[in-house]
Amino acid sequence: MAERPAILSQSDRGNALSALSGWRYDAGQKAILKTFRFANFSEAWGFMNRAALFAEKIDHHPEWFNVYNKVEVKLTTHDTDNEGGGVTKLDIQMATAMESYC
Repeated sequence: MAERPAILSQSDRGNALSALSGWRYDAGQKAILKTFRFANFSEAWGFMNRAALFAEKIDHHPEWFNVYNKVEVKLTTHDTDNEGGGVTKLDIQMATAMESYC
């Protein structure tokens, strides 16, 4: 069985988020969140398509919601070394990739 990812410490999570524009931590959801806005639906869909291909590659999938030009993203890891889940390096890796797709 593969080793479960470790939850980032508050310090490590804060350092990672400081390098990511517009992302915030929500303690209640144990997740990082961001709303992306695009010029139109086609650009939003293209962003989601690129992110989906990367998510498949690293086997770590976002929770997201799309309406027209807006994509709301929630990243958290459910299967962690701690039963409650939380933010891991996988979430930061996915957020970093998403930033490059805008």
